[in-house]
Amino acid sequence: MSRTNFDTLLEAGCHFGHLKRKWNPAMAPYIFMERNGIHILDLHKTAAKVEEAAEAMKQIAKSGKKILFVATKKQAKQIVADKATSVNMPYVIERWPGGMLTNFPTIRKAVKKMANIDKLVADGTFSNLSKREILQVSRQRAKLEKNLGSIADLTRLPAALFVVDVMKEHIAVREANRLGIPVFGIVDTNSNPDNIDFVIPANDDASKSIEVILDACCGAVAEGLEERKAERVDMEAAGEAEQPKKGKRGGKAREEAPVAEAAE
Repeated sequence: MSRTNFDTLLEAGCHFGHLKRKWNPAMAPYIFMERNGIHILDLHKTAAKVEEAAEAMKQIAKSGKKILFVATKKQAKQIVADKATSVNMPYVIERWPGGMLTNFPTIRKAVKKMANIDKLVADGTFSNLSKREILQVSRQRAKLEKNLGSIADLTRLPAALFVVDVMKEHIAVREANRLGIPVFGIVDTNSNPDNIDFVIPANDDASKSIEVILDACCGAVAEGLEERKAERVDMEAAGEAEQPKKGKRGGKAREEAPVAEAAE
């Protein structure tokens, strides 16, 4: 079953690229034509690429790994936060913390600091501090929450990155490339697709375009999570079915033990 079709992409304006003079020649294979000085993307290719990316993301989710969603541009922030949250995946919508992937242990320390502040609040130690200290700690907590709150559950490096506007998020892409982490990206006509493992050629400025693509990809992630859950239930059921057999064998051994003792 196709997750997106030509008409859905067309309605969302996914085909509008940038002005011809701003184009990146590496995007030539995905450009259909030029109209009024603006490049128009080939939506048949976009639909195929969305399908390919969605299937790969489904498999990552099914294996129990995390995909980190990245979008710091205004029109994509809320959409990414909502969609990533709906499938329980981490996301970055404020400034990308430099070294977040390449210097991951440091980022984890900052997240731990946030957890420690929460612990102080919970056990009442926080209320014993002076007003000035409470203000300082509260500000620090708010700053950490803003920048790192959405990745608090990310205990290890993500298995993949999903990026909206690969040009704006070039630092995140570069870090992922350096570590060999696959990158899924919505790539517009002004961007370079060469460092992106799963290129989704589409308009990365219109919120409707971003939403339609994220709908398809996060829908696939949800499918992967459901399949993982179903497989777990099946395995548990199979394990419970084997349990009584083991019990019987154990019982038999226990019954024979006194006989062996008596023989001695």
